[in-house]
Amino acid sequence: MIFKSNFSKMIALIVGMLLLLLCMGISIVYGYADTSIQATYQSFTQFNNSNEHIIIQNVRIPRALIATCVGASLAITGVLMQTLTKNPLASPGILGINAGAGFAVVFAMIFFHISSLQSFAWIAFLGATIAALAVYGISSSGRDAITPVKITLAGAAISALFASFTQGLLATNEAELDQVLFWLAGSVQGRELEILLAVLPYLVVGWIAALLISSKMNILALGDDVAKGLGLPLGFMKVAVGLIVILLAGGSVAIAGPIGFIGIVVPHFARKFVGTDHRWVIPMAAVLGGILLLLADVTARYIIMPQEVPVGVMTAIIGTPFFIYLARKGGKK
Repeated sequence: MIFKSNFSKMIALIVGMLLLLLCMGISIVYGYADTSIQATYQSFTQFNNSNEHIIIQNVRIPRALIATCVGASLAITGVLMQTLTKNPLASPGILGINAGAGFAVVFAMIFFHISSLQSFAWIAFLGATIAALAVYGISSSGRDAITPVKITLAGAAISALFASFTQGLLATNEAELDQVLFWLAGSVQGRELEILLAVLPYLVVGWIAALLISSKMNILALGDDVAKGLGLPLGFMKVAVGLIVILLAGGSVAIAGPIGFIGIVVPHFARKFVGTDHRWVIPMAAVLGGILLLLADVTARYIIMPQEVPVGVMTAIIGTPFFIYLARKGGKK
């Protein structure tokens, strides 16, 4: 169902925001430890250092905020990547960001014995940035300009390279395997608010920049030849999109590890509601991305309680059927 008028799109966006707030509330209240809506309210108004209040303030609220920010960032990144590469299956992984971040963390753990999540965040950010820059360097080399096909192939090559390096390091250092596997699966469990606050400025810059170029993305979606004919500076736009992807996807991986499928699935649902205008698609995708990751995280708490499934596994369970559907649809075309 596509809302055609700006008024109906605004209503849909407002409803989405309200649902996002509801999902944040669900994430804060429900989990392995018994809490209630009343206790959540009292933790703000009458905090008394009880276990219930401490769990709500120190665990549940940071977790809900992190899931919201990461889900929104990955969804926006998916929108930008799918438009840039003209590939409906494109996602942050296409630039090798997940693989680069994972390799950087594994390398730091094995050779420098780093184990803190705060350190993981910055190391992952560095690895994601290096991977994205490598993809850009490869795709911009040669006589031809940067094309969607070259970006896709370069991203696939870098992803395969870093993934092979990561598997090789883990195979020869089994002692570090348990420590890093949970992070590599993608999770918002155990993340403190300080980790989000450290990366949040980069995410905010990425969100604002994505909104600022949203009208230009509409032109870019028409194809390189048409965009060039309309006077759009293609080189600048592609560099700008790449930098935004580094900020948003790199920051998300730095916080929660490589969480897949949100960048693939959510942009398609956003377009189902508001059409193809990026001025609406980007904010709607951000809202839906936050909702999806929050619901996936809540579900992950109950699958094998009292233990938790990494939220990256839950998003894969949700996203894989949709990925297969898109692949089959594209193959038929």
